[in-house]
Amino acid sequence: MHSYLEFEKPVAELEGKVQELRRMAAEDPTMQIGDEVVRLETKASQLLTDTYAKLTPWQKTLVARHPNRPHFKDYVSRLITDFTPLAGDRSFGEDHAVEGGLGRLNGRRVVVIGQEKGSDTQSRLKHNFGMANPEGYRKAVRLMSLAERFQMPVITLADTSGAYPGKDAEARGQAEAIARSIDRSLSLKVPLISVIIGEGMSGGAVAIAAANKVLMLEHSIYAVISPEGCSSILWRSSDKAQDAAAAMRITAQDLLSLGVIDRILPEPIGGAHRETAQIISEAGKAIEEELAALAPLSGDELVAQRRQKFLAMGREGIA
Repeated sequence: MHSYLEFEKPVAELEGKVQELRRMAAEDPTMQIGDEVVRLETKASQLLTDTYAKLTPWQKTLVARHPNRPHFKDYVSRLITDFTPLAGDRSFGEDHAVEGGLGRLNGRRVVVIGQEKGSDTQSRLKHNFGMANPEGYRKAVRLMSLAERFQMPVITLADTSGAYPGKDAEARGQAEAIARSIDRSLSLKVPLISVIIGEGMSGGAVAIAAANKVLMLEHSIYAVISPEGCSSILWRSSDKAQDAAAAMRITAQDLLSLGVIDRILPEPIGGAHRETAQIISEAGKAIEEELAALAPLSGDELVAQRRQKFLAMGREGIA
């Protein structure tokens, strides 16, 4: 059963009619519904295709936040074999908003790090909705250092509405932890590939996405602040979130044109949540391709390429 977004209501109505016809046919086997089902399914499919071909930035934001969108654990369970999770920052404690560990991607030893939002009420509370505390970023730094020590590439999956803004997080050095995670990402002497799989908001995402190659799912979003946060600052109200989303250029297409990301991963029609296995498989192939391209580079060359990539952002046209 699909969970429909507000702008998908016309599709929901058509697909609902199909389900109702099938239910009635199950109760009365003499009913002939084949032609009508095909007609409705064709119409729904075309409507879905047309709708997703012209999504607004705000609609993409809603898709990126879809509750059924695949999360970090879904990618790990399908792509990474022999996964061994590692916990704790060796300083304060464990943060379940940032998950990570060792494993193999198609036989290649890798370290995988990412934000996990959770998929139901209990797991969302456990993972703090993907909003990390300082110890989460310090754990990420620890895992990156471990990867460098044993010469393993790092794969990060960003999906957060932002780092946790609570008083205790600030007291434990939230800004410093994010800065150190960014610094460690930029200085890493092994390949680092990042994929924005949902929301990539603020320093909470950049902390693990300062990579050699940044990939982004077609309907994900990536920005320094959420549209609601931007609206609250500029208009003193969150009511202008849709306007903010359009002005901020948060879509994958905008960010590719600006040179902020390196590659867009096309999503199935209707979003990643409709064909989870397909998008995860495609993401895995793309990661392997990028790792293969980076393999010939030395540690120093990887650092130089990564730093130059970020230093060059926004400098086009500057004398």
